[in-house]
Amino acid sequence: MNLSNTAQYAIRVLSYMAVNESVIYTTSEIVSKLNLSDKYLKRLMTNLSKAGLISSIQGRYGGYKFQKSPDTIFLIDIIGSVENFEKYEGCVLGFSMCSDENPCALHHKWEHVQSEISDLFHSVTLSQIQTEPNMKF
Repeated sequence: MNLSNTAQYAIRVLSYMAVNESVIYTTSEIVSKLNLSDKYLKRLMTNLSKAGLISSIQGRYGGYKFQKSPDTIFLIDIIGSVENFEKYEGCVLGFSMCSDENPCALHHKWEHVQSEISDLFHSVTLSQIQTEPNMKF
């Protein structure tokens, strides 16, 4: 299972910012460091701001800073701010009618894996995965 590019980038951006959570990060710095397009990053930051994870500082020395502590931001919060997490909770084979009562060929094997993935996203905080300052993207 892979997260969408948007979810991956959201986690990368916030883990980069979590290295020093008190700093105000400019879009140009993040674009340069993480090799993202400016337009894509601004849309991503808007979603993260609307979710209350970061806030936007306007003005000459503006940028983005954390609104919540990275200790209290879980991976599920980040993913949920940019997409619907329910798409990862469905049938691994894509059957809309797959359920315990109407299982697909992989249903009973997948539900254990899916449960572990869900537990991971609900238990790992941003501060636990913050990016090393010199990591190459």
